[in-house]
Parts: sequence; C-alpha cells; structure tokens
Amino acid sequence: MKLLNYTNRLELLKKGIWLEFATIAWNLVEATLALIFGLKAGSIALIGFGFDSLIETLSAAIVGWRLQIEANGASSETVEKVESITSKIAGGLLFALAAYVLLDSMRRILGYAFHAQESLIGITITIAALVVMPLLAKAKLSVAHDLNSKALKADAMESNCCAWFALTTLVGLVLNATLHWWWADPVAGLVLVPLMIREGVSAVRNKDCSCRNSCT
Repeated sequence: MKLLNYTNRLELLKKGIWLEFATIAWNLVEATLALIFGLKAGSIALIGFGFDSLIETLSAAIVGWRLQIEANGASSETVEKVESITSKIAGGLLFALAAYVLLDSMRRILGYAFHAQESLIGITITIAALVVMPLLAKAKLSVAHDLNSKALKADAMESNCCAWFALTTLVGLVLNATLHWWWADPVAGLVLVPLMIREGVSAVRNKDCSCRNSCT
C-alpha cells in the first residue's frame, strides 16, 4: 500500500470524485434511454437494467459524497457513519428491484402480460455499457487501491456488475430480436434477480460487491 502525504491523497480524492461524476452522468443517460425504450418495447430485462443503472447512479453519488466529505476534512467516524447509512439504502432499493423483476418476469412467462418487442436501441445501449462500465470500474479500482477505500472499491465492483447486467440483458434482447424467442427477455430478467439480491446483501452488510468474481 502506498504511503500518501496529504497533497497526494487530496489529489486522489479529487480524481475519485471526478470518476463518480462521470459515472453519474453516464448512468443517467443509460437509465433514461433504457427505461424509455424498455417500456416502449415491454422488455422486463431492459427495464430492470434501467432501474439498476439508477441504483448505480445512487451508489456513485453516495461514494462521491463520502469522498467529498473526506476531502473537506471530516473525521473518519463521520465518513464511516455516512457510508453505513447510505449502503443500507442502496441495498434496500436493490431488494425492491429484485422483487419487481421477479414478479414481472413470472407474469410474462406464464402469459399474463404481452411479450416484449425487439429493441435495437436497447441493444445499442447495452453494448455501449459493456464498453464504458469496465473502463470506469478499472479506473475506480486503481484509485481505491491507492486510497485504501472500501467504499470506492465496492462502487467499482458495482460498475463491473452493471456490465454483467448489460451482458445478460443484451443476450435476451438479441435472442428476442433475431430468433423471436419472446421468453428470452423474461428469462434474462430472472437471471438478474440473484445478482440483485447478492448485491443488496453486500450493500446492507457494507461489504464489497459479491459480483467481483464474476465481473473482473
């Protein structure tokens, strides 16, 4: 672990904050497009991906706030308290999202809702996420290592998880668009459920994202 003086640590904190702003900006665009076109196509996988992007936005905002608090000279006790409270909020949102995706996916599989239409915009969004999110995650992991920041490391793992969500969603969208396998979309949604639950548990317990082995 590097021994950092105050100036170097402050520079790293500022870099971490900038990375979180970039994550927020990207995820707001990603979530907006995914939700709009997911609702239009009736794609539960794309809608779930959109909501996950919103949760990732919240996570980035929380960690950015935590880094800003330290940059402003707050005590370690204050930083830890903020981290604990906001992690529990993010975990609760993930549990709610998992319940929504599970119920709606089962409705569609059992024939109680119309089948999803193809979404070329959705495919484009998820491909873009597969490029952008791993790059952001790699940069955040580097800064987290130098700062020895568990919060930033966990958020970097969430960015990697977002890429995993994008891949799963993309598979469902492509199968639906090319082979007209209508069931691929709700099945892709169901695949996301255990990932959401594991992320939620990790957030509530204030531990690193459990997707780290799958996504790195």
